[in-house]
Amino acid sequence: MSEPRPSLPPFDQESAWAKVQAADDAWNTRDPHRAALAYTHETVWRNRDQFLHGRTAITEFLIAEWERELDYVLRESLRAYQDNRISVRFQYEWHDQEGQSFRSYGNEQWELSAYT
Repeated sequence: MSEPRPSLPPFDQESAWAKVQAADDAWNTRDPHRAALAYTHETVWRNRDQFLHGRTAITEFLIAEWERELDYVLRESLRAYQDNRISVRFQYEWHDQEGQSFRSYGNEQWELSAYT
């Protein structure tokens, strides 16, 4: 049996919440291949000072990131949605190999295509 198709735009409140929860679920598997499936092959993704182009680049980035960021946990909350856009507030936690813990907060704005 295949997994249910994720929520697609245009979003209403229920489908926007479902999309955010699906992202949380995928990222918290810490499986870079699964998390990257949320992105198209044409995705342009900015992470701090890096611009990643495409699903393969995102997968490679996540593999390297999660080798350093141990026991990574993400929490996202929906802030706004309209048509094909969603705004979320995120918090993620992890620790390094020496046991130093980190927590980061921020906002993201997602623009999604009908086949995302």
